[in-house]
Amino acid sequence: MNATEFQEGARESMEEFLNKGDAFSRQDESDDGRFYAVNRLVDHLDSVALETVEGLVETLVVEKRPTILDLMASWDSHIPKNMEADEVVGLGLNKKELSRNQVLTEFVLHDLNSNPVLPFDDGRFDVVLNTVSVDYMTRPFEVFREVARVLKPGGLFLVIFSNRMFPEKAVKIWRECSEPERVILVEDFFRGSDLFEEPRAFRSKGKPRPKDDKYADRGIPSDPIYAVYAEKKGADPNRSKRPGMEEEEKRPLTAEEMKAQREHVKKTLCCPHCGQRMKKWIIPDSPFNTWQNEYMYICFNDECPYLVRGWDVMSRQGNASMSYRQMFNPENGSLTPMPVPNLKALKDGILEED
Repeated sequence: MNATEFQEGARESMEEFLNKGDAFSRQDESDDGRFYAVNRLVDHLDSVALETVEGLVETLVVEKRPTILDLMASWDSHIPKNMEADEVVGLGLNKKELSRNQVLTEFVLHDLNSNPVLPFDDGRFDVVLNTVSVDYMTRPFEVFREVARVLKPGGLFLVIFSNRMFPEKAVKIWRECSEPERVILVEDFFRGSDLFEEPRAFRSKGKPRPKDDKYADRGIPSDPIYAVYAEKKGADPNRSKRPGMEEEEKRPLTAEEMKAQREHVKKTLCCPHCGQRMKKWIIPDSPFNTWQNEYMYICFNDECPYLVRGWDVMSRQGNASMSYRQMFNPENGSLTPMPVPNLKALKDGILEED
């Protein structure tokens, strides 16, 4: 299944889900104000992921001294320190968290799930940010239309999310969607309002987890970051175009380039993607192995771009928890991907060489 077929199938499944009527139900339907009254003055993403979030904001917010609305805000708006804004308004549910947010010039206590109407004038903001909270919206189509109303023509709505959540408050369709399907779902929130330009998506997945992170020893990458963003329709056609954050598609190698790549690896035993020397890996005894040789060479660099990019490639194909390492077969000189479910996989088969 290619990416287009996956998207078409996922969209059909979500439309069917939405028609059932309980897509935005939650395990815990109690008052949100009481649930979020508990102070959570902690980071909900690891430091690598947070840097990615700030990088997104810094790249996409091109307005000089913008007016910004942080929608469903908390104690940190993830706005880069070097960004000078005329005003940053936070809308959220926890007064103590909002009062601790040093970039806010104003904050408003407001429950979007009980009342999706934003308490702001039309066209007030240049930018609306929503970070790791779209999964809690029970009335997202109404909220997205309201965001368009309070944005200036050409204004940016940037929605950022990861795979972390409070499951009891996340809506049913979000919990039951895969990570790639959630990107498609948020794109449909934008399209459903008919007030935004075509949404664009960004994914960052597979970066090494910070060494001081409490999950660093589990062999899993940094928290993934997904973003879907679009501009409100009606922008001045003569203005500068907002930069994009889509990942560049790599040009496929020609047959001659692939041959040269294999010859280089054969001579150096270095990974063609990161340059680090590949390690000898002993093939485990298994009736399912079809290889005739005793060992392979595999790149075990956890920061190799081939591995990092693989998490996203596999995720788009519906395999959200898989990537691959580059493997070299010394018997026939072939280069092939070796699937891995986490960063620890295969490492117990490394043969240390002098």
